[in-house]
Amino acid sequence: MIDFQALAEALPKSPVDLAVIVESLPQMLQGMQLTVELTLISLAIGFSCSIGLAMLRLSRHPVLWMPVYGFVFFFRGTPLLVQIFLIYYGSGQFRFQLMDLGLWVYFRDAYFCAVLTLTLNTAAYTTEILRGAIRAVPHGEIEAARACGMSGSLLYRRIILPKAFRYALPAYSNEVVFLFQATSLVSIITLMDLTGVARTLVSKTFDVYEIFITAGLLYLAVTYAILGLFRRVEHRWSGHLRDRPDEAKRLRGPLAGIATPML
Repeated sequence: MIDFQALAEALPKSPVDLAVIVESLPQMLQGMQLTVELTLISLAIGFSCSIGLAMLRLSRHPVLWMPVYGFVFFFRGTPLLVQIFLIYYGSGQFRFQLMDLGLWVYFRDAYFCAVLTLTLNTAAYTTEILRGAIRAVPHGEIEAARACGMSGSLLYRRIILPKAFRYALPAYSNEVVFLFQATSLVSIITLMDLTGVARTLVSKTFDVYEIFITAGLLYLAVTYAILGLFRRVEHRWSGHLRDRPDEAKRLRGPLAGIATPML
């Protein structure tokens, strides 16, 4: 275990109080755990929902695609903070109806409301990302799969969705970073995430600069890790598109160094 108190006392004096940073770091790391937890849960549920929503969005039947369009339009067209307020504070207006349904025990909990709002928000954005990726799948590959006798469900599982996930990866990495940083808004509804812990520490110590710089660096470190992870996944999935000099040299064989005569 690191003795943060002893480490803080051993630090030299400077315009930036390093002792405050060291002493507040354990509490801020606890807040980071809640931030990462909210991000992972919301991403997992939101991504699972967005696959079905994207397929409904591509349907030709208005009964199927219009409700999804309205859902996506609302959650992409309104600020996330407003959505949090609507679900957390607005649900109290329907308290008795929710109690009759047995749902008030969930909606009075800030954690549940935060997860619900973040999930709906990321599901809306991911639905549009996947819709665009599915439409980007080459039509020739779809026709070839149909010519081989693939059913609709098999076509989606083996051809369309794997290709779409690969196309959607760069845009989805941005959505993951956005959602991770957007979790800072849940501190408004009493949750002690990283930003909530930082605000509490500032109210006690008034060391605004040191504490929020530390919080910003923690956000930056996790963001860098997220982008690095997606970069590795993208590099792995696109391996077949990269040049392989050794393979090209082997295929050219002994004629590799012979110049082609001019006609």
